[in-house]
Amino acid sequence: MDREIRVRGHFNGLKTTLLFALMWAIIMLIWWLTGGSRGTLGIYICIGLGTTFVSYWFSDKLAIASMGARQVSEQEAPGLYRIVRELSARAGKPMPRIYIAPTMSPNAFATGRNERHAAVCCTQGILQLLNEREIRGVLGHELMHVYNRDILTGAIASAMSTVITYLGYSLMYFGGGSDRDGENRGGGLIGLLVSMILAPIGASLIQMAISRTREFDADEDGSRLTGDPEALASALSKIDAGVQMSPMRQTAGTQSAAALMIANPFSAGGFSRLFSTHPPTEERIRRLMQMSYELRQAGAVPGQRISLR
Repeated sequence: MDREIRVRGHFNGLKTTLLFALMWAIIMLIWWLTGGSRGTLGIYICIGLGTTFVSYWFSDKLAIASMGARQVSEQEAPGLYRIVRELSARAGKPMPRIYIAPTMSPNAFATGRNERHAAVCCTQGILQLLNEREIRGVLGHELMHVYNRDILTGAIASAMSTVITYLGYSLMYFGGGSDRDGENRGGGLIGLLVSMILAPIGASLIQMAISRTREFDADEDGSRLTGDPEALASALSKIDAGVQMSPMRQTAGTQSAAALMIANPFSAGGFSRLFSTHPPTEERIRRLMQMSYELRQAGAVPGQRISLR
């Protein structure tokens, strides 16, 4: 029987809830600045719901196609199948499909609207760069994205960001609304500038923050699944260095899949880090090493599964 080990959490669930609440606050503020038209808000919410449905329902097909990945058999990738089968069995979940993407930039991602429609994809680069223990740490992280329903979380965040952006555009073309007495409700030029420029930027930053909290969750929960946080820490260090040496080519497809990947696939630094969907690698490694220390204090050994509760 697996021994249950408690590991300190980081309140990422609460952080995500607060970030979603902030996005709703921005939506309602811009709606008020546009005059509180039910029609305007309804149109953009429908747009957001439509994009959410498409990106969520077809997430596995879209992500796999964007990377040009192909599904591999157990005969072609016995090591991957062995690791994924073990981890999915530990989590009590079905075995996902396994793909390999033809790029030497080291990365991996998992996608799918639920565990029964999940897919795990590794690039050729990551398979050559990491050893089996590190690959196991990476796959534990990726599987937890699916089990935690992070694909749905990301789709909703993207849809809300779309609603905010289009509401900002409506102010750009139609200006602030007026109340029943004909008084401007938009707060004049300042209100217009906030809605047209700052609100969409703010929505993007909040969307990035939500993505980052989910990455921290997957790091921790994936390490609970494998029982080996140091393996993931080592993998992240190698992947970060590998991406800097061989960044992924930026195309419409790779940019759409970038948020799903375990690390930012593009060479990033300086100001561009502000808009990255991934937290700094150094911080992720620090948290994982802290988790490893706590496990050793609790008497755990590498590879020992930790309770997912």
